[in-house]
Amino acid sequence: MLRSTTWGVLTALCIVLAMAIIPALADNNEDGVKFLQRKDYARAMNSFRKAAAQGDAWAQYNLGLMYDNGQGVPRDYKQAMSWYEKAATQGIAEAQFNLGIMYSKGHGVVQDYKQAMFWCQRAAAQKFAPAQASLGVMYDEGQGVARDRKLAISWYAKAAAQGNATGQNNLGAMYQHGQGVVQDYKQAVTWYEKAVAQGYPPAQFNLGVMYGKGQGIARDYVEALKWLILAEAGALKRQKRHVELSNRE
Repeated sequence: MLRSTTWGVLTALCIVLAMAIIPALADNNEDGVKFLQRKDYARAMNSFRKAAAQGDAWAQYNLGLMYDNGQGVPRDYKQAMSWYEKAATQGIAEAQFNLGIMYSKGHGVVQDYKQAMFWCQRAAAQKFAPAQASLGVMYDEGQGVARDRKLAISWYAKAAAQGNATGQNNLGAMYQHGQGVVQDYKQAVTWYEKAVAQGYPPAQFNLGVMYGKGQGIARDYVEALKWLILAEAGALKRQKRHVELSNRE
């Protein structure tokens, strides 16, 4: 069984290059988004800086992403933290979540699960699904809080209901192993299938195991092998992406 965390998928979940809402600041941030989409990182950085200097929260968030990803600049977690925090204090859920991730991983700051919990709670309060899934992980693993499988189930379910693959996969795992809920293989398969529909490798692996064991679904070794192979290919692809990002440091 693979229960996945959201801590390792920061950039994949949160590259949301939203436009600024305030008309007076929108132009520079919108220009920055367009430049970034064209991979013109220097001009994107310049546009975001102009908007961020005027207090544009989305531009601050986007600057954090560029430093976090090493786009047009050397990767700099401290700078990313600084810009995320500015945007987070203005209520941007994506920035709050990313700030929580930084604290959880100790990127640009001393690792602090309590601060990670604090910021993820703020993002989750805005119904931001990745943050809800992360809170599930923290309660599931006892990170910065006493382990509580029932609360983990609650947060996984909130994220899963919004279509978050991590929440769906982890909810399936809880049903598969009867953790925080009555064991139910059919429910496990249902949630794994939802995550699999999004191409989520941990769920592909878990569904393959269910087929192999005939748990909650008719045993089918051909299907089991298919999903295990797809899971391995997906994991390798994600690993390659991680290496590419690491090489930017």
